[in-house]
Formats: sequence, structure tokens, C-alpha cells
Amino acid sequence: MNTEMILQTAEQIAGSWDWVTELSRPESNRLDIRLTRLVDLVPMIVGLRVKRLGYLGAITGLDRGPENGGLEVLYHFFAGEAVITLRVSLTYENPVVPTLGEIIPAAEPYERELSEMFGITVTGLRNPERLYLPEDWPAQVFPLRKDFDPAVLEIRNKKELQA
Repeated sequence: MNTEMILQTAEQIAGSWDWVTELSRPESNRLDIRLTRLVDLVPMIVGLRVKRLGYLGAITGLDRGPENGGLEVLYHFFAGEAVITLRVSLTYENPVVPTLGEIIPAAEPYERELSEMFGITVTGLRNPERLYLPEDWPAQVFPLRKDFDPAVLEIRNKKELQA
């Protein structure tokens, strides 16, 4: 299948079921699918996998800021030159997504990073341990969120040195 056929097939999947999506083509080899309901995420991914429309190459967390709607998770699938990105918006108050571990075991490191760096809860995650941050990292401090303040760590380190 060539790039255009892959993207057209993904568009058909997104438009044929009871999905509530917004589709866009930011570049000729890319399709962005914004899922407006979180419950559609896993079935949409299963649909892409059944049609063999690429492999999961990355999961990206994005803090758009409170003025732009909160957090977003992007699931990037690659098939040759074709890039299919599923986008899911989350609120700061309830940043939760389901794990893809049962469908795509290789998703686990990306999901652990989402949890650790953005504070996004990944339900069903087999191994929730940290990947990058030290074990004594303060709870509820997420370094890739826009509200992250490095001064919190400096104050903590000064207190530890004084003790």
C-alpha cells in the first residue's frame, strides 16, 4: 500500500464507525485524527492494527496550557512515509488514559513516561515504576508540565543540605 492509500484507509476507519473525530491533513503524508471521546481510543487503535496501518512509533505528551485546553496525548503510527496521529485531549483535573499494553506491549515505556513527566494516569499499566526521575522526586511535580517550577526542587535541595 502506498502512502495515500494508507491515509485514505485510516480516514475510512475514522469516518465509518460511531467515532466522533476531527480529521486533518497537516502535510501530504500525515493524517491527524482528533478523538473527541476517550472511549474511542482503544477501538480506533485496534482498527488501525487490524488493517495493518503501521506501527506505534511514539506516544507524546503535550501540555497545551490552561488557556488552550490542558493536556493532550498523541499516538503516532508510522507506515513507510505515512504518519497517522491520534490525538486525545485531557483536562488537568482528570488526566487519565487507558493502557495499550494488551494490544501493543511496546507502548509501556511511553505510557510510563506520560505518567512520570506529565502526571497522566495510565489505567491498567503493568509496571508503573519511574523511568527517568529519581525515586525521591517529589510527588505531584511533573517536569514537562508548563506549571513546573524548578525553584521547588532548589528549595527542597537546600533543606536537605541544611539537615
